[in-house]
This record gives sequence, C-alpha cells and structure tokens, in this order.
Amino acid sequence: MWNLPNLLTLLRVILIPVLVAVYYLPFQWAGLAAAVMFALASITDWFDGYLARKMNLMTPFGAFLDPVADKLIVAVALVVLVERYGNVWLTFAATIIIGREIVISALREWMAELGKRASVAVSYVGKVKTLMQMVAITGLLGVDPGTQLAVVAQGLLYIAAILTLWSMMVYLRAAWPFMSGSK
Repeated sequence: MWNLPNLLTLLRVILIPVLVAVYYLPFQWAGLAAAVMFALASITDWFDGYLARKMNLMTPFGAFLDPVADKLIVAVALVVLVERYGNVWLTFAATIIIGREIVISALREWMAELGKRASVAVSYVGKVKTLMQMVAITGLLGVDPGTQLAVVAQGLLYIAAILTLWSMMVYLRAAWPFMSGSK
C-alpha cells in the first residue's frame, strides 16, 4: 500500500490545507507560492498514475485515493479563487466544474455497482479538460486579478468549463442505456 505512487497521491491530499494556508499568508509572493504548489500537485497527479502503471504498483488504496485527491485539490482551489476574484463568470465556471465532478463520481459509483464501470472510463475530452483546468487554476492562483495573465487564465477556465460540460455529456450518453433501462 505504501508505494511511491500512493505516497505521491497522499502528498496531494496533504498539500490541500498547506496550499490554502500559504495562499492566505500576508505576503506578496503567497499567491505565486500557492500556484507552484498547485502545479506540483498537478504534475504528481500525472506522475503517480504513470508510475503505478509502469511499475505495476496499482493498489485498491491508490485507485480510491487518486480521484479523491484530484477532486479535492481542484475544488478547494476553485473555492479560494471564487473568493479572491469575486467574479460571477468565474463562480459560474467553478460551479460547473465542481458540480460535474460530483455528478460523474456518482455516475461512476453507480455504474460500478452494475459492473459497467468501463462504460464510463476517462475520455480524451476529460483529459484535455483536466489539463486546461490545471493550467487555468495555476495561473489564477499565481497572478493578480485584473492583469492580462489573469484574463488569459480566466479564459482557459471558461474553456475548461465548456469541456467539462462536454465530457459530462459523453459520460452520461455512455451510461444512458443503463439509466433508461434499455440495457
């Protein structure tokens, strides 16, 4: 259970309260430090999965904790950003992203109970969405609101929100035959 991929996943969970605490430090560099921490967590998200598959170190604990760690750190970062930016569009995008994660988590759990978990496996659109939201959140944490970089990062978050809806529809369409009782 305590292999390198699982330790990297656990590190992401531990980074969550540290990221929040650092973000609210009364120093000019606090946002940038939080952005670096979020970027590090995002990289470990990819790296722990790669190592687990490459070194055949997949465990039930890792399979459970990895998606939980991903969703927690994204949700917490988005909540912090909603407070910082106070922007209705950013709040709307954050709501879409967090809401989708709840819906898809419930869908995957339900499909797993039916023995059809593979029907809602991660899609390419989901991977692109994840990359866009990680870059956007890193940027939004690290720059001051109102700057040109903040505008670009917000744009990326809006694109991530659109991809979030698209990927949710892909998953729901795949599950629809089971939800409607036609399978």
